[in-house]
Amino acid sequence: MAKGYWVANIDVTDMDGYKAYVAANAEPFREFGARFLTRGGKSEAVEGKLRSRVVVIEFPSYEAALTCYHSPGYQKAKALRIGKGIGEILVIEGYDGPQP
Repeated sequence: MAKGYWVANIDVTDMDGYKAYVAANAEPFREFGARFLTRGGKSEAVEGKLRSRVVVIEFPSYEAALTCYHSPGYQKAKALRIGKGIGEILVIEGYDGPQP
């Protein structure tokens, strides 16, 4: 079964307020088996637009990634994030087919 991923491309506008969101999202992420692959480290746009913070989170499956996003626990955390930054969050299914 292919894994699921969240890809967040965010410009944080209120870092102090954003910290409350980070603290609150830990529980739903634990509940749904999330694992951070990137969490705002160094990045460079070699094509296209890059925001200041890129986060990639791996889940055991696409279904777990989507269910986590819509869960009451994450929605509570999300409410703390609103107004603290701008950006996009994508939920995508991983690829587990043949590789080059």
